[in-house]
Amino acid sequence: MKKNLKTIGSGVLMTCAAIISSCNTTPDMEQQIDELYQKMPQEERIAQLKSMYMDELFDADGKLDTVKCKQLIPYGIGHFSQFCMQQPRDPNELRDRAVAIQDWLMHHTPNGIPALLHEEVLSGINTLGSTIYPQQIGQAGSFNPELAALKTRQTSTQLRKMGGIFALSPMVDVCRTPSFNRLEESYGEDGYLSAVMGTAFVDGLQQGDLKKGVGACSKHYLGYGGGGDAEEKEMMEEILLPHETMIRLAGSVAVMPGYHEVHGTKCVANSEILQDILRGYVGFDGMVVSDYTAIDQIPNIDSAVEKAAAAINGGNDVDFPFGANYQLLQEAIDKGLVKPEVLERAVKNVLRTKFRMGLFDKDAYLYSKENIKLDTPEERQTAYDIAAQSVVLLENNGVLPLKDVKNVLLTGPNANSIWAMCGDYTYPAMSYFWKKVDYKSENPHIVTLLEGMKRSQLNVMYSRGCDWTEEIETKYGELGDARAWEYELLHRKVDSGEKADKAEALKMAKDADVIIAAVGENVMLCGENRDRQGLRLPGQQEQFVEELIQTGKPIVLVMFGGRAQVISGLAEKCAAIIQAWYPGEEGGNAVADILCGKVSPSAKLSVSYPNVEINEPICYNYSAEKDPRIQWPFGYGLSYTTFEYANLEATTEVTTKDENFTVTFDVKNTGKMAADEVAQIYLSPTDKSQQIRPIQLQGFARVSLKPGETKKISVKMYTEQLGYYSNDGQRQWNIQPGKYLIKVGASSQDIKLQQEINVSGELVKKPLRKYYFSEAKQI
Repeated sequence: MKKNLKTIGSGVLMTCAAIISSCNTTPDMEQQIDELYQKMPQEERIAQLKSMYMDELFDADGKLDTVKCKQLIPYGIGHFSQFCMQQPRDPNELRDRAVAIQDWLMHHTPNGIPALLHEEVLSGINTLGSTIYPQQIGQAGSFNPELAALKTRQTSTQLRKMGGIFALSPMVDVCRTPSFNRLEESYGEDGYLSAVMGTAFVDGLQQGDLKKGVGACSKHYLGYGGGGDAEEKEMMEEILLPHETMIRLAGSVAVMPGYHEVHGTKCVANSEILQDILRGYVGFDGMVVSDYTAIDQIPNIDSAVEKAAAAINGGNDVDFPFGANYQLLQEAIDKGLVKPEVLERAVKNVLRTKFRMGLFDKDAYLYSKENIKLDTPEERQTAYDIAAQSVVLLENNGVLPLKDVKNVLLTGPNANSIWAMCGDYTYPAMSYFWKKVDYKSENPHIVTLLEGMKRSQLNVMYSRGCDWTEEIETKYGELGDARAWEYELLHRKVDSGEKADKAEALKMAKDADVIIAAVGENVMLCGENRDRQGLRLPGQQEQFVEELIQTGKPIVLVMFGGRAQVISGLAEKCAAIIQAWYPGEEGGNAVADILCGKVSPSAKLSVSYPNVEINEPICYNYSAEKDPRIQWPFGYGLSYTTFEYANLEATTEVTTKDENFTVTFDVKNTGKMAADEVAQIYLSPTDKSQQIRPIQLQGFARVSLKPGETKKISVKMYTEQLGYYSNDGQRQWNIQPGKYLIKVGASSQDIKLQQEINVSGELVKKPLRKYYFSEAKQI
């Protein structure tokens, strides 16, 4: 595929009736919000805090049922839940529905307030026909925030055309437990990398202009993926960091609390994290929206009205997905459980978001008139580029790339399946899981590994060989959307539609020069509410690979899925190992191009890859020493070429009051193939008394190098990056004098260069950081 990248132009602005004109300054906006709130009847106020599914308001022919509108939403509605995924629909039909409902709201409710139509956009729009980009756990390994922003800019341009204004993405949980069932949705275990990538996600999605882009929501606040019970220092320095930067640097409009508890209180009703930390410390003034059914899961409260009161009093503004609890808010107010000023706060937070999104402008952009076409060539190109930069080469004894071989056997459950490509929160996965609909569509076309390999010059033989599992081996926990607890949803396994004939595969192996075994997870073995029994390969896959090894042919193990798979004992017998994650609709082409040497692998691990079962938090930054439980460390990934690092120079004398300092170094491609290298910059203390991690990522540079080429990288590091959080009655960020080590490496355990710097001066205390990320450039 070609390598040029293009963004998609914005949709045509539409003119919509609105009661309030555009405002340019915050005081003007706040005054207009106050005036509007005073005009609103109480029923309309409460309606702004509720959501519903749009399908309830349309008849079987797709026409808006105005009788139902008058019956169900006479005072309007604040939000519509997942409006794109309810049924397989053309994007133009979705847009037409958005046109109809917004027009009705603006002309038949007391103050004509448009709704926020939201959808999931983790790996593209969660709708039929939309581009399926790689899952975030793989994209994190690209260390490419520019590509992350391009992806979401394309996503938001399309979603806004269809009428989507708000997204329940991204997921920026810092995930440190290898078995976490939703790890695939995250950017991995490191707070800094998660913050950089999450902020890029928001930058692209919101497009720097909320009146054209789509509003972002950081989730799941705070510590859902691990860290909710962490010490305060780790919580505030690392687990909070992605949310903090998305809000303070990119202006993310919403926050979604997790299903879990922090300090014994469910996040959706937790005033400590939602009011004290989020609003008091971080300074957030947008919406807090519940995760689906989370309010009803508040324990030790019997009545729905009391649960509603607990949530809104705790700091949650909106009840998703259908306002089941918040429809009782008036009763809670009448009983004195909720004060009028609490309701006012929540409603104004919603109205403020709608103002910022331009919903009250005279020329409000609520949808586009143009014919909408999804999965454009530009979008597929971006999906390919991300996938090619997301695949991690873990081991290689020289068998890759496949240059001097002719006959290849491709086998394994993920060799010819879309479920090797699509993770949770893609349209195929959501349809399969929630609707029990097997994805058969070519809209969009999802390239399997077999299809990608058949485009090569190799003679490719194929036999499935084994299934993912023989029995249902997933265990299910009630932490997540309660609608997923239905027995029939959870207790099933994927039917591949193909025969798995081990004898046939082993017979074919005799004629192969190399065997590619595509193994790993699928939509029912990984995802929300879906926990595996362990992290070794599912079912009989490991035994099947062992039998392939016994043929004496070189084995290239290609693993797909949402988590690291424990393959110790097996890894040592394979000629090469690739972790491909869930690489999206172009994943088959990207993985095949890497196997065949058209592209050099360049991704680095965004998690520590264990060699034993670990059911507790782990992170590379807990210790600078090698953890014997880790097979491949954070930041690790091989290439088809070699790189040399040299000439590290750093500003050696810095004061605590200096804003920044500079680090430069050279990277040279010393091999024979053009490739990208991800150079990583780490910070370490020189004294155990210093209040920073033993090693901590504080920057990176993705460098493209031709054979023999050298490039000099210059990194502007901010002195605040040397700091740490403390709370001695007041939360603050501290920059302490002392000596620090700046390290440059190819991974957290492969440090190539290091330089000590001396920071002099007095201890500096600040309420919050101004600078979070270093800035790297080639000079």
